[in-house]
Amino acid sequence: MNKLFIYYSYTGNGDFVAEILREKEFDIRKIETEKKILPSNFFFSMMVEGFKASIGSSPKLKEFNNNVEGYDEIYIGSPIWNARFATPTNTLLRELNLEGKKVTFVLYSGSGTSKAATKKITKLYPEARIINLQEPKKYPEETANRLSL
Repeated sequence: MNKLFIYYSYTGNGDFVAEILREKEFDIRKIETEKKILPSNFFFSMMVEGFKASIGSSPKLKEFNNNVEGYDEIYIGSPIWNARFATPTNTLLRELNLEGKKVTFVLYSGSGTSKAATKKITKLYPEARIINLQEPKKYPEETANRLSL
């Protein structure tokens, strides 16, 4: 079974998840924005990006391979900003054709919960599985356990 993890990472939590899934023989694709979205002040950047996430903003991404043909399972990783997908994930979801795919969303946040994102996923992808992780780098053992397949 061919498995793909495609993700965005802001603080490295997505990269940590990617390494765990790479060991489980997933192909890995990281997305990045064309313009750096991070102001130099972390708190300020979270305020700005959290607001943008709440209104569904979707920044332009650097070119990436959005072809998911040949994959049986697609895992999509996203930080949670203001209880919603990170803005690059909004763009990613608009550019992927997930029809007929087994989809799992891996969400990483400080609280480990993501009610608004979960609600949005359930509405758009009723068959999708959702894994909520609390700060994967800070809780590596729990993260590995939650990602055991």
